[in-house]
Amino acid sequence: MVGLSGGVDSSLTAALLVEAGWQVEGLTLWLMSGKGACCAEGLVDAAAICEQLAVPHHVVDFRDHFRREIVDFLVEGYGRGITPLPCSRCNRAVKFGPMLQWARSQREIGRLATGHYARVRHADSPDPAVVPGEAAGRHQLLRGLDAHKDQSYFLYDLPQEVLGRLVFPLGELQKSETRLEAARFNLRTAAKPESQDLCLAEHHGSMKAFLDAHLPPRQGEIALADGTVLGQHDGIEHFTIGQRRGLGVAWSEPLHVVRLDAAFNRVVVAPRADAARDACQVAAVNWVSMAPPRQPLPVAVQLRYRSHAEPAVLTPLDREAGRVALQFAEPQFSITPGQAAVFYAGEVLLGGGLIET
Repeated sequence: MVGLSGGVDSSLTAALLVEAGWQVEGLTLWLMSGKGACCAEGLVDAAAICEQLAVPHHVVDFRDHFRREIVDFLVEGYGRGITPLPCSRCNRAVKFGPMLQWARSQREIGRLATGHYARVRHADSPDPAVVPGEAAGRHQLLRGLDAHKDQSYFLYDLPQEVLGRLVFPLGELQKSETRLEAARFNLRTAAKPESQDLCLAEHHGSMKAFLDAHLPPRQGEIALADGTVLGQHDGIEHFTIGQRRGLGVAWSEPLHVVRLDAAFNRVVVAPRADAARDACQVAAVNWVSMAPPRQPLPVAVQLRYRSHAEPAVLTPLDREAGRVALQFAEPQFSITPGQAAVFYAGEVLLGGGLIET
């Protein structure tokens, strides 16, 4: 079963698998109504690709599930002053697991392929990746070879039982090769522009419009840590940790958002010198390519999708609850509660969780 969004990546995934001799069927999740590349236009393109490849196409209505798992999750998180990460949650709770379950129960298909730029090294591989802990019997998740397109960060929360059934044909390709291959197959999506925004932002026109549609305006203060009020805002949900532009306040030097205080509905800002932190705690950790460690270990930590992985020491705090502490070698400006901290050893994704404090 190929998860088809209607974009060039998933389209090429289906074409490559058909060419390789796999029995392929396409599955598109209907997540939202109306405008939105992953829904209206995407459904049409996905159906056309399946027609071109002469494979069955299934559309499954997941709108209620998506609303409960993603829309409500985002609204609740922004409302209490964190910046939630919907994509990794969507991959686990809406896409990969449920899609596999549907494929197996409805079509008796036990493998799922998507157009993600990532790689899986299965537990029975004769050449497992080297990791700094116990990895016996585990499926390993690796970065895609195209460093600029690698999407492993968003897949950190997938469980072992799902990883073991995944196929990522694009993990070995560069994005430029994807376009060329799509043109070779004469796919209608070969030149289709990439989506640059979160699907909800595209659907509503912007993330601000989405939040304004779900949260009432709540005017509050923009202030320094000492309480000095610099201006007003119309909702802390429109700000994120580390933000410098668009604050709407004037000061003698550039300011960054350092805290979103939901209790007092306040955006706290500070000069750059006071905006960085060198430590944080991470909860709800999912260990992927190795078992949960018992001792501190050096890792490279990626704090945002487009950020570089930074060296840190990870210390287990509560092995059962999946909580760890990170101590970075250098102060970081993007430690944002609600976002993911994902741990790597070279190209291998060891695990990841949600930044708590």
